[in-house]
Amino acid sequence: NMLHTDYLHSKGFTGKAINVGVFDSGFSNANNVNGFSHLFNNGQILFTYDFVEQEADVFDDDSHGTFVLSCMGAQLDNTLMSTAPDANYVLFRTEDAPTEYRIEEDNWVVAAEKADSMGIDIINSSLGYSTFDDPIMSHTYSDMNGKTTRISRAAAIAASKGIIVVNSAGNSGNNSWRYITAPADADSILAVGAVNADRNVVGFSSRGPSADGRVKPDVCAQGRDATVLSPGNELRTANGTSFSSPIMAGSIASFKQAFPDKSNIEIINAIRQSASNFENPNDSTGYGIPDFRKAFTL
Repeated sequence: NMLHTDYLHSKGFTGKAINVGVFDSGFSNANNVNGFSHLFNNGQILFTYDFVEQEADVFDDDSHGTFVLSCMGAQLDNTLMSTAPDANYVLFRTEDAPTEYRIEEDNWVVAAEKADSMGIDIINSSLGYSTFDDPIMSHTYSDMNGKTTRISRAAAIAASKGIIVVNSAGNSGNNSWRYITAPADADSILAVGAVNADRNVVGFSSRGPSADGRVKPDVCAQGRDATVLSPGNELRTANGTSFSSPIMAGSIASFKQAFPDKSNIEIINAIRQSASNFENPNDSTGYGIPDFRKAFTL
């Protein structure tokens, strides 16, 4: 309701025939969660691959991706309607949750190439990289210029190929890093920050701008007490830009269905222009909270 994605749904736009790539750390038990049964029964899960273990099974690892997918693809009658229940999904495990090394950026790059080869329209990446377990690998804020980290360069290339890349801004707003994490700094993508139900920015949401002074995050969605489904098939809430990002990505999938001939840049521009802070963007919420009803008119 905050984004007026319900307006798109009322017009019959629910992401049908739009292909979404989900890059995450695993989708534990998603193949057995009731809210996803329609995705499997209707053939909406097009492909899965684990780039960490180099195998097809992505359902035996971390649960983060299950929560993320539920923001876009879940549907439970009279209980939960996600933002794009009728979209098609490709599930890629690129992140090894217990550790943090640059190979995870490389996994993301390869996944983006694979996604491009499959005709993916939208990538949701609820991932971000700044410091690593081996300090020699760590980035600095000056690296957040969209041109330095390999993952951000890959995100920009994906955008140049016509893919709408939607990425969590990061959850560093309350710690010493504070700023967005890669690839949220990439140009021509949407970095998504977090607000609460009252539309106020949440403290943990990573701040901008990019190191070269561009507006970041680009837009915001609810990331405090976001409704998700657990691998145990339980309805609960979760906090993080990890969830504001897929809420936004699914909304974009439904929006893209309404305007299949518009380019990724035209879609992104309409979303930014519809947002609450478009005339006066800031470093906390960027252009603000989009209004997909207004974007539809634009």
